[in-house]
Amino acid sequence: MSGHMSGHMSGHMSDYPGKSFDLAWREALAPSAWRNPVPKDKYHLVVVGAGPAGLIAAMGAAGLGARVALVERHLMGGDCLNVGCVPSKALLEFTRHHPKADFASAFAWMREVRAGIAPHDSVERYSAAGVDVFLGEATFEDGRTVRVGETLLHARRIAICTGASPAIPPIPGLREAQPLTNESIFDLQMLPPTLAILGAGAIGCEMAQVFARLGSRVHLFEMAPRVLPLESERASATLAGAMTGLGIELHVGAAVSKVSQESGLVIHVGDQPFAVDEVLVALGRRPNTTGLALDRAAVRADPQGFIQVDKRLRTSNKRIYAAGDCSSRVQFTHHADAQARVLIQNALFAPTARGDRLIVPHCTYTQPEVASVGLTAEVMLANGQAFDTYSISFDELDRGRAEPFPGGYAEVFTTKGSDHILGASIVGPDAGEQIATVVMLMSQGRGLSAADRTIFAYPTRSEYLKRLAGAYGRTRLTPRVADIMRRWFRYTGG
Repeated sequence: MSGHMSGHMSGHMSDYPGKSFDLAWREALAPSAWRNPVPKDKYHLVVVGAGPAGLIAAMGAAGLGARVALVERHLMGGDCLNVGCVPSKALLEFTRHHPKADFASAFAWMREVRAGIAPHDSVERYSAAGVDVFLGEATFEDGRTVRVGETLLHARRIAICTGASPAIPPIPGLREAQPLTNESIFDLQMLPPTLAILGAGAIGCEMAQVFARLGSRVHLFEMAPRVLPLESERASATLAGAMTGLGIELHVGAAVSKVSQESGLVIHVGDQPFAVDEVLVALGRRPNTTGLALDRAAVRADPQGFIQVDKRLRTSNKRIYAAGDCSSRVQFTHHADAQARVLIQNALFAPTARGDRLIVPHCTYTQPEVASVGLTAEVMLANGQAFDTYSISFDELDRGRAEPFPGGYAEVFTTKGSDHILGASIVGPDAGEQIATVVMLMSQGRGLSAADRTIFAYPTRSEYLKRLAGAYGRTRLTPRVADIMRRWFRYTGG
């Protein structure tokens, strides 16, 4: 076992897989020759942070004719494009479709994909759309003014969309070990022979599969008794089986006690040491709110740093709004997008849109995918809430027999005795796609029975929903209804 590789195996390499794509990516999102514009006297909206929430807010407001300024301290696009959804899914898909993929080809592909998407979030595109883009650190001067360097931006309304960063827990020796996070793992230039991952949530599980496929020996540590502890026990068990099948070594119910570097990097769980080359921390996120001088704007944050907002996404200063990961613990790109649309309405016009009733699905893009929306059975049981469960294994469908995936299933939870959908969970191929119809039903206030009146293409996995709707329909055939029908058929039988 080699020692901890300085600079995450990248510090001394002048060239690496996909370097040309990295240069194009960075140049699009933070152009080296960029000069901030002369500010307008006053903006309708100043947006701080150019991640998903900030980009949607800025582009949407400018598209309506508002004067908009957008401030970004690092790279346009935020975590999703740069160090989150895009690079992680590119690696997941590449390694899934290329079983013998090597590190160089996989990471070159990831960087090509990221560079190809970058123009959509670029300084050039937003400037061309009428947004004044300011690159630099933003701080509040007062409740109506944002400072960027020596420039003051005066605004009618301000939107804080600064996102979040990976949290490093206070495990002795961990910070000194310079661990990888989602902000640095995509900068790797060589494959770590042995990788420890702390945290078996979505990021931890996805990266475990990527690096196991690429040939790393992966140790995945999770304090909870199972992987994906916020999903259903059935989903966790199905994914755990797939992960061990890839050779990933799961250490669940295992708290890392310390990290040492006496003779290489060592992860300690109690008295048991694990020698590794790199460690990836995937243990939650903290809001990017320090350094904004929120007190100058009379904006309150909770003890963890999350900006406090009401159902209209207004902060304690009603002229200032917040959206995305800096103010919400529901930290998904699509949630930030939806909140930004609420923010546009409320900041520019009458504040009538609500951000507290959004139906937000989520998906972990492992193989199998694990997607869910709404409440889980475990949460409802813990709360004493009555509900009905409608479940089907994908191998019960004709498409599932033709294209089998062991353990894949879908289940929908409804209010007891009703078709009102409380939640759903899907595990299997394209689970993130398959759950979309359930989300649409929930968002439109439609019940499970609506799917029984819908025609689904045959043979597809989407037929699961029609099957479940049919199962609900059969529960309506009470003894009294059955007796009435028998009488009717006797009467009409001649």
